[in-house]
Amino acid sequence: MKITVVIPAFNEEKLLARCIESVRAAFSVSGGGADHEIVVCDNNSTDGTAGVAAALGVRTVFEPLNRISGSRNTGASAAAGDWLIFLDADSALSPATLSETLRRMRSGACVGGGALVAFEDPEPPFWGAVLTGLWNLISRTLNLAAGSYLFCRSDAFRWLGGFSPELYAAEEIVLSRGLKRWGAGRGLHFDIIRSSPHISSGRKFRLYTLADLLSESFRFWRRPFRAVKDPARLRIFYEGRR
Repeated sequence: MKITVVIPAFNEEKLLARCIESVRAAFSVSGGGADHEIVVCDNNSTDGTAGVAAALGVRTVFEPLNRISGSRNTGASAAAGDWLIFLDADSALSPATLSETLRRMRSGACVGGGALVAFEDPEPPFWGAVLTGLWNLISRTLNLAAGSYLFCRSDAFRWLGGFSPELYAAEEIVLSRGLKRWGAGRGLHFDIIRSSPHISSGRKFRLYTLADLLSESFRFWRRPFRAVKDPARLRIFYEGRR
């Protein structure tokens, strides 16, 4: 079994090295000898993202269109793994999360999954904690993976055509649903790891205010099906504040 960790990265020179090193450390501690590789997709960065990956000896591919689904797909297209782990560049892979992921991969009964989300210090503001709790409730109840951490069999991913290339947001929800259907037809389940949440930076809670969020939410919910295909309605995700 070989695992490819795909890291999409747009202007992530500040946090990318930490993310890559966390992957290496997690596999060293909890990998159990699993063969793995890391692929970074430089998503048209204007900073030193590609240089950070190169300096750490990580294979890097390039995606010119700033769209997270396309960046993940381009990274996956270069993957040699039987399994894929999609990891956001502002995240850190913990040994505990990796251990639970590998246990499911090796079980032979899982098509993929994700993990509940937690944030490193400093803690997010109260409204950020409320939103995180709400997402984790949705994730547990509906069995949906967050985009910051999603793993799956590569054959299932390719059969489904990867992340929807039309979407600028919610692509992880669409893929989660597709993987559940693909797995159900083959007696495989889709798991959300609850015991070891995935750790993210919580950067957006520091860079944006509650007023920013409410304004963005208003634009989104006016036409949600159009918004997920329009980056102008998703400025918190695509304006590039770092």
